[in-house]
Amino acid sequence: MRRKTRSCCFPSCRPPAGRWGLAALLALALLVLSGCGGGKEDSLRIGAALYTQDDTFISAMAQDLEGLVREAESETGKKITLFIADGKSSQSTQMDQVDRFLARGCDVLFVNLVDRTAAAVIADKAEAEGVPLVFFNRQPVAEDIQRWDGIYYVGADARESGELQGRLVLEAWQTDREALDRSGDGILQYVMLEGEPGHQDSLLRTEYSIKAVTDGGVEVEKLANETANWNRAQAAARTAQWLEEFGEGIEVIFSNNDDMALGAIDALADTPRDRWPLIVGVDATAPALEAVAAGQLYGTVHNDGRGQAQAMIALALALWNGEDPAVELTDGHYVWLPYRQVTLENLEEFLER
Repeated sequence: MRRKTRSCCFPSCRPPAGRWGLAALLALALLVLSGCGGGKEDSLRIGAALYTQDDTFISAMAQDLEGLVREAESETGKKITLFIADGKSSQSTQMDQVDRFLARGCDVLFVNLVDRTAAAVIADKAEAEGVPLVFFNRQPVAEDIQRWDGIYYVGADARESGELQGRLVLEAWQTDREALDRSGDGILQYVMLEGEPGHQDSLLRTEYSIKAVTDGGVEVEKLANETANWNRAQAAARTAQWLEEFGEGIEVIFSNNDDMALGAIDALADTPRDRWPLIVGVDATAPALEAVAAGQLYGTVHNDGRGQAQAMIALALALWNGEDPAVELTDGHYVWLPYRQVTLENLEEFLER
């Protein structure tokens, strides 16, 4: 039987999403929730299933969710319980965790998929219980998002992150080509650290980072590319192999995320050399920002994990009341947050956060 949700007045207008918009949306959702009287329960239960907490970005998002729940409790005076489960990169483990969340009576599910092909099964489980489902960070295919009207996705466009990463390299080439083109052949030699095989973020970041460089009129040569599964240690091992094979011939190291970029830095630090390749990542995690400050990481692309967490909590609060989501939706299901480039020039802004 589908759970019935309680309802109260909720503004029909939706303020724009964005850097300030999401904070305003969360405040609006809290205001509405605090004004709702009665209802069968005054306790909201959220189950959050993570693909792995070993991922620096996902771990930071989990901390943001915990902090935002405490803020929501303080604002509303109502009990909000957040259950967080670590899937440890196992889809079967995550499926068991989703089952336990549903058996425990969670009112909303947040799911960061281990395997995007499992989205349909999870969606059907949630629909059978009438529990709204918010996928985040790892985007299911459109057909799975459209399975029923209680499914949402919160994240950012991976294509945009690839384009912005590529532009970082293009701008470095245009600013000081001589420093970057060590071989002097007018061609940018690079290696690529990729995330998971078949993962949409990995595929799109890989494709569009290079496209942004070539669209800028720069000829490129790929020396090597390897999967490192978003993992710092694996990336360090891959990079160490490349350094033995290509040595000073590597001019740029593209990395699909910051953890792998930091792994490349680890490998370079273990093999001291006068000149390092230019390294770029994605996410703007705290350790990556430190590497930018140290001059080891040329730049990264900010993935607004806190903004995503704010949108997810705003969704949960509104859906708990049986009302329209208090965020701006694209195609009725998607909440998109923008990426931003991070370099030494604007680093202070992100460190302050």
